[in-house]
Amino acid sequence: MKREQAGKPPAVCLWNPKFPHNVGNALRACSCWGIEQLWWTGHRVTLDVAEGQRLPREERMKGYRNVEMVMEPDGYVFDRFKDVTPVAIELLPNATNIVEFQHPENALYVFGPEDGSVPQMVRRFCHHFIFMPTAHCLNLAAAVNVVLYDRKVKRIAAGLEDQLPLHETLREHRGPVWGKDN
Repeated sequence: MKREQAGKPPAVCLWNPKFPHNVGNALRACSCWGIEQLWWTGHRVTLDVAEGQRLPREERMKGYRNVEMVMEPDGYVFDRFKDVTPVAIELLPNATNIVEFQHPENALYVFGPEDGSVPQMVRRFCHHFIFMPTAHCLNLAAAVNVVLYDRKVKRIAAGLEDQLPLHETLREHRGPVWGKDN
């Protein structure tokens, strides 16, 4: 985690998250879906890497070190990016259903806290608003996974990323993989 780090889209930003385990699970989602930076704001989840502190469950995941964790407690996240398209995940009347949404190449996905919404002053920086057509609200980390999965699937379908075979997809040993060893 670097305090003066520059933003590298695509990235994820959690606005004032409440629970460390959701930040840890969002970190896992970023690692799984190939996002290199996870930002979070506020003072409710703190982490001092210099002191050896870690987010819950991150030590069980092999790829978490591929994701930079950047804590910006005062919320100046947008100032850290030069060319970015902020996308708020929020239930608003003008929000686009994720099913119809075309993800920008340089997206910064902004998620509100578990106990609230993306603040209005933050929404002013956002160029797009999307929602997921669920019957109930998702857990914060689950919402991150859904958005990043949707991005990946649409990029593969558009030919922007390769669809890798199973034996090339997983980057950690998970036992025998059918088609490679069998």
